[in-house]
Amino acid sequence: MAVTTPTRPAPAARPPRPKRSSSAPLNFWRSTIGKKTVMAVTGALMLLFLIVHMLGNLKIFFGPTDFDHYAHWLRTIGEPVLHGAWFLWIMRVGLGLAVILHVVSAYQLSRRDLKARPTKYVHHQRARASYATHIMRYGGITLALFIVYHLLDFTTLTLNRHGVEGAAYDNVVSSFSVWWVTVIYIVAMLSLGLHIQHGFWSAAQTLGVNRPSRDRALKATATTLAVLLTAGFIVVPVAVLAGLVD
Repeated sequence: MAVTTPTRPAPAARPPRPKRSSSAPLNFWRSTIGKKTVMAVTGALMLLFLIVHMLGNLKIFFGPTDFDHYAHWLRTIGEPVLHGAWFLWIMRVGLGLAVILHVVSAYQLSRRDLKARPTKYVHHQRARASYATHIMRYGGITLALFIVYHLLDFTTLTLNRHGVEGAAYDNVVSSFSVWWVTVIYIVAMLSLGLHIQHGFWSAAQTLGVNRPSRDRALKATATTLAVLLTAGFIVVPVAVLAGLVD
C-alpha cells in the first residue's frame, strides 16, 4: 500500500499593502471640519489685528504729531533685533497668509455646500441660513476688493492724493477729504461689521466654545464687537469729511 505524504497547505496570500495616506495636516485640511477650523482660527487672528488697528487709527484725534509718531513707531517695533520695518513686513506676510487661507477655505466650503444641496429649501430656518451665507459670501468678496484698494491707498500710497512716505496724518486727511473715498470706506466697514457678527458666532460653534448657557453671551459679544469696530473705523473718515480732523 502506497504511503502518501501530507501536502502542506499553500501559504495564504499576503493582503495588499495599504497605500500610504497623506500626512495628517493635509487630511485635516481636506476635511470639512478642518477647513472650518482654519476659517475660525484665521478669522480670530484677523479680528485681533482689526481691534489693534482701530485703536491705532483713533490716535488721529490727538493731532498730526501724535499720529505720525505712532506711524513711525510701528516701523521701529523689534529694533535692534529686527531691522527697519521688518516687523511690519512680517505682520503683513502673516496677515496675507491668513487672508488667503480664510478665503480659500470659504470658497471650497461654499462649493461643497452647493454640491450637497442642488435643490433649494423652502423651510424658514433654511432661508435664514441662506441669508447669513449670502452675507458672509458677498460681504467677504466686498472686503477682499476693499483690502486691495486700502493697501494701494495707505500702504503703497499708489492711489493716495498726498502720497508722502512718513506723513501718515496728511495722507489720511487727503484721502478721506474725497467724498466717494469715504463712501467706499463706510460701505466696506458695514460689510465688515456684518461679517464679524456672523463669523464670530460660526467660529465659536466650530471651535466648540458655544454652550446653551453661553449662547446669549456669545451672540451679545459678536454684536458688540461688530458695532464697536464698525463705528471705530467709520468715525475717522466721517470726521475728516466733516472737517473735524484737518
